[in-house]
Amino acid sequence: MNRLSYINKTFDVPTIRDEVEDIKSLFYKLYNEEVEELKSRFIASGEVEENFAPPQDPFEVEIKELLKDFRYRKAAFMHKLETEKEKNLKAKMEVIESIKNLINRQESLNETFNEFKALQQKFHEIGSIPQNKVRDVWDTYNLHIENFYNYVKINKELRDLDLKKNLVLKTELCEKAEALLDETAVVNSFKTLQKYHDRWREVGPVPKEKKDELWERFKAATTKINQKHQEYFEGLKDQLKENLKQKTDLCEKAEGIVKEEAHSPKEWEEKSKKLIELQQTWKTIGFAPKKDNNAIYERFRTACDKFFENKRVFFKSYKNEQQQHLVLKTQLCEKAEAMKDSTDWRKTTEEFIRIQKEWKQIGPVPRRQSDAVWHRFRTACDAFFDNKSKFFNKIDESQEENLKKKQALIEEIKGFHNLEDNEETFKMLQDYQRKFSEIGHVPFKEKDRVNQEFRSEINKHFDALNMDEYHKNVQKFRNRLENIKHSDHLDDKVSQERHKLLMKLKQLENDIIVWENNIGFFAKGKSSDSLIKDFQHKIENGKRNAKLLQEKIRMLDKLED
Repeated sequence: MNRLSYINKTFDVPTIRDEVEDIKSLFYKLYNEEVEELKSRFIASGEVEENFAPPQDPFEVEIKELLKDFRYRKAAFMHKLETEKEKNLKAKMEVIESIKNLINRQESLNETFNEFKALQQKFHEIGSIPQNKVRDVWDTYNLHIENFYNYVKINKELRDLDLKKNLVLKTELCEKAEALLDETAVVNSFKTLQKYHDRWREVGPVPKEKKDELWERFKAATTKINQKHQEYFEGLKDQLKENLKQKTDLCEKAEGIVKEEAHSPKEWEEKSKKLIELQQTWKTIGFAPKKDNNAIYERFRTACDKFFENKRVFFKSYKNEQQQHLVLKTQLCEKAEAMKDSTDWRKTTEEFIRIQKEWKQIGPVPRRQSDAVWHRFRTACDAFFDNKSKFFNKIDESQEENLKKKQALIEEIKGFHNLEDNEETFKMLQDYQRKFSEIGHVPFKEKDRVNQEFRSEINKHFDALNMDEYHKNVQKFRNRLENIKHSDHLDDKVSQERHKLLMKLKQLENDIIVWENNIGFFAKGKSSDSLIKDFQHKIENGKRNAKLLQEKIRMLDKLED
């Protein structure tokens, strides 16, 4: 006891856990031996073993308290340990996420690799995690370690590949720049060269040993093209004439666009785009000769003004159509709002679908009202369909509740035991049937199962009644009719059941006639007596079954009424 008390107060749980178990085992071994010795003495004194009760041992009381205290400490320790493991799990997942993101970093590969090694060390320094997470965490960690090493390898390969690709691209730019020296359109060559310079800057570095050589080649071609461009201005008069020619061409194209017919906003926008492109091209062309410059400008501006005037007239008319569309869509909004609270779900659903189709067929409305009218229409539609959804959800909830009630009633029947009084039992079983029928519908997918289960349980009790088979069968059929009454397509099922019973009755009546005729063929004698009795037995059973079938048909007819 002293040792257990001492270690419990002095050392932490993991250190003393095994020793505590050893002390406990040793104590109860000694304690049980003492109890057995006392029991033997008790029996030896002439007492009955069943009357033996060991005296209370104060040491057992003490050890129980000490063990209880240890269990509290152990539970607290385990809780703390699990909390620490959860923190470690979170920390390790954060390290894994950091490793995962390394492949998206923009700094140098050396910096990224150093950070990668630091993250690995950090991961291994974090303590243990919940056992059920160990495998997943290590799998995830190893996956992203492998991804990083693949990234390092690929990154170096991509760097080398990129330098080679840039070398090819800049070599092509040199060749293209040199090819411009053979072009006769000096202005275009000069402009193209500027694009090549832009592209040169975009391409990026090439292998170090080729850098200066390539730049000198490109610069040499640039110098020659610039020189040709300078010489061009000496022949500017020829260029002015060329500008006049280009502007005349633009005027003819603009006038052609004005003559083209357009019947929709899309066609007008396409024509507008073409004309704006002509205007942009116009701006890139220099002056025409002074004596022609104003005239060619007026010609181009007149064509443009005519186009935009025609466009304005079209869109004015188009806006009138949009206003008409707005009126039609507003009317549909009013219809939708008038129907949104309807509870005639089938008919109203069909009408909503119809007006939604009609909405789609109506053209666009003015842009500033488009969102508002659409929101109004959609709000009314949503209100109806939300109400419909809530209604049927409520039905579903009600049916789920009915299912619980019917299931509870079935459990009650399972626990019911038939009474000695047959009449009282019969009344109670009928009461169960009434309660089951009154509960109402259950979810369709559960209907057959729960009905079958109820019928099976109630029939067990009817079978156990001290009644003749006729009344038992009548009651079972009445039980079955209750299920038919609450099923879909009632008329069809009643008709099918009635037809089946009539066919059985007709066949049975024919069999009875045949059996009665057969008896007349047998002469009196010992050898024929047994056969005659057999046929008489068949006839009696047949008549009882015929009576039962007739009663079932009568019950079906009553159900139809």
